[in-house]
Amino acid sequence: MQSVRPDGSWPFAGRRMTAFSDEEERQAGLADKAPWLLESRLHELGGKLETAPPWTPHVVTDGNLVTGQNPQSSARTAQELVQSLLAV
Repeated sequence: MQSVRPDGSWPFAGRRMTAFSDEEERQAGLADKAPWLLESRLHELGGKLETAPPWTPHVVTDGNLVTGQNPQSSARTAQELVQSLLAV
């Protein structure tokens, strides 16, 4: 993940978000195959990661950024996204 800003900063630094957790990566058998783990990488870049226990639905909305942790979060993530679009 590289910066898209001219000053070199990551556009999502300081934003609240969720993503597939490192523990979910391990439990799924994917951690050993990945060059980096998403949760750790987003933390390194300055994201404010909020995760729930593995495989539970979890959605985080920060302004216009709507993120879901895992496949179990997809329906709630879609609902939050639709609500945020309707509010515009």
